[in-house]
Amino acid sequence: MVAAAGKRVPHPDSGPTASPQQGAAPAGEEPRPAPYGSIIETDIPARLDALPFGRFHVLVIVALGITWILDGLEVTLAGSLSGELKQGSALGLSNSEVGLAGSCYLAGAVLGAFLFGWLTDRLGRKKLFTVTLVAYLLATAATGLSWNFWSFALFRFLTGAGIGGEYTAINSTIQELIPARLRGWTDLMINGSFWLGAAMGAGGSILLLDPAFINPAIGWRLAFLIGATIGLVILVMRQWIPESPRWLVTHGRAQAAEQIVSGIEAQFPGASRRAHNDTGALKRVRLRTRDHTPLREVGQALFVNYRQRTLVGLSLMIAQAFFYNAIFFTYALVLTDFYGLPADQVGWYILPFAAGNVLGPLILGRLFDTVGRRIMITSTYAISGVLLAVTAYLFNRNLLSAQELTVAWMVVFFFASAAASSAYLTVSEIFPLELRALAIAFFYAIGTGIGGIAGPLLFGMLISTGSRGSVAIGYCVGAALMVAAALVQAVWGVAAERKSLETVSRPLAFVD
Repeated sequence: MVAAAGKRVPHPDSGPTASPQQGAAPAGEEPRPAPYGSIIETDIPARLDALPFGRFHVLVIVALGITWILDGLEVTLAGSLSGELKQGSALGLSNSEVGLAGSCYLAGAVLGAFLFGWLTDRLGRKKLFTVTLVAYLLATAATGLSWNFWSFALFRFLTGAGIGGEYTAINSTIQELIPARLRGWTDLMINGSFWLGAAMGAGGSILLLDPAFINPAIGWRLAFLIGATIGLVILVMRQWIPESPRWLVTHGRAQAAEQIVSGIEAQFPGASRRAHNDTGALKRVRLRTRDHTPLREVGQALFVNYRQRTLVGLSLMIAQAFFYNAIFFTYALVLTDFYGLPADQVGWYILPFAAGNVLGPLILGRLFDTVGRRIMITSTYAISGVLLAVTAYLFNRNLLSAQELTVAWMVVFFFASAAASSAYLTVSEIFPLELRALAIAFFYAIGTGIGGIAGPLLFGMLISTGSRGSVAIGYCVGAALMVAAALVQAVWGVAAERKSLETVSRPLAFVD
């Protein structure tokens, strides 16, 4: 099976080649990698895609998908606690400082995505999704110890760096382990779990800001320990997630990849036997091994070879980042400043808002694999943009109560949540394997940098004016960006549904 799955063959211009004996290791030791530049022929990607959905994939989803829950928790805590953070008994922040702290979190996510994304493609997925989780745990715990605005902003920045790094390591791992026919629905469902974290953050803030339960001056500090506690449990679970076999093959470690895939197949005895009996029908690929992908090749792929895909990715990510971060980071401020809602009641309004966001990807997600990416991404972006514009008009005319505004957000974000999740799905599947993590980092960073950092800061200032019209203009900007992204997707979107990653985008190391 090793020869069939990871056979090394000579090639006229391959440079160093690996003989069948090279890469072997004594019993109990990890197989040595093949020399860089040699050619490996493998059916490992096809075997991963042929697997039925089972316990292994559930473990991957739970242990890795927690990233979105943690991000949702962090974002919601920052929003739900913003009213309390403005109190003198807490940190005494102004509206602008609350918005700036949100921007610091996102700035950290941008830089963390770039740094850890680069390392993920060089050092492997498994190492980095451990490092980034530890970074998050330490930073979010430290946030609860903040003593003034600047310390709070610094710890939010570091927390964001951990989350940004998580996005790159986790998205690439999930894409490379989940079967192609289920990749869309699984990815949307995982991204939608952001709002489970949002619900947890909202519920936690309700409890910890209740004077009958605990002094709010202490409660807001304890709230930031929720994510750290969850992360500690997940850190243990992640020890059972293997390195991506696809990444291992491109780095010359075919035997290690074979051991992992064989171990996964052993969990599906019937499916494994059928796959082994029909090995000849499984598509094989020939790849030239490499140590890393130079940034020159990354730039060539993004801005020359796949420039239309890059435009699609940027459009989707910038639009959803502005749409979400601008509205959600300042949602609590709208409720407290325009509707006079007490800070300790904000969580009750975020819970139904979060429910709409969870249900969108869950209900619509399967359609992204059946109806198709192009139609579903275009539709969800366009619908959410139009609905936001309508909500902005009603808000400006003061025709919505706080409860009615929450219902409107539930409807808007039912579609917007699926749209935003599909943006992450798109940028993580339409580029070659060797630069997948760095590509995710690039689009996440640019999208978050333009749409996410500017959004909360802008809305913080708009809300400070006390003018509904000013806030409504901000909403309309977000709506216009979503509709524009829908048009770009309709023209240049990639039909990646039910296709292997190697078919959607041929690896840079591919050899004809």
